[in-house]
Amino acid sequence: MQFDPIALLAKAGEGRAAASYASGQVVFAQGDPADAVFYVQTGRVKLTIVSGQGKEAVVGIYSATDFFGEASLAGQPLRIATATAMSECLIVRLAKSATIRMLHDEPAFSELFVAHLLSRNIRVEADLVDQLFNSSEKRLARVLLLLANFGKEGKPEAVIPNITQETLAEMIGTTRSRVSFFMNKFRKLGFIEYNGKLSVHSSLLNVVLHD
Repeated sequence: MQFDPIALLAKAGEGRAAASYASGQVVFAQGDPADAVFYVQTGRVKLTIVSGQGKEAVVGIYSATDFFGEASLAGQPLRIATATAMSECLIVRLAKSATIRMLHDEPAFSELFVAHLLSRNIRVEADLVDQLFNSSEKRLARVLLLLANFGKEGKPEAVIPNITQETLAEMIGTTRSRVSFFMNKFRKLGFIEYNGKLSVHSSLLNVVLHD
């Protein structure tokens, strides 16, 4: 029988355990031992870092089929960020030893994991370019499109759940008032619908592509 890494991740086993998290529940905290990798089955997770001066920044948002916490495999002893559920989540915890064993023994899992790492690296590079060269308006548009899974395999999500303007401001490095200004602008132009729930339309791409 052909090895199916997705089916494996859906089942509990040696070094693997699935757990449900409520919205706002911490998966791991900054300073915790880095001894596992996590896989999102359902829901959405945000990664935040707090500086020594108490300033908080959102450095990652993860949704279904994403791994996070993989720096533990590279010798990171302690978590440098806090992972928090943004909605009800089902998350699989993969012990470091079990992950390393699967990477050695299961080529299909290795392929899936390497593809994830390459995709993450491309995203980090794009985020850096975005911060260096694009306006806060373009950065916000790009983040909204990414949250709605535009550019990912599969159908984009019509609605982005449980994302506050404060979180968006932390993600793009601006103020909440600026985010509010641009969100109202996008809504008036018909790029988004924002009445309690946030719906993103593909027309928002015009903001990112327009020079």
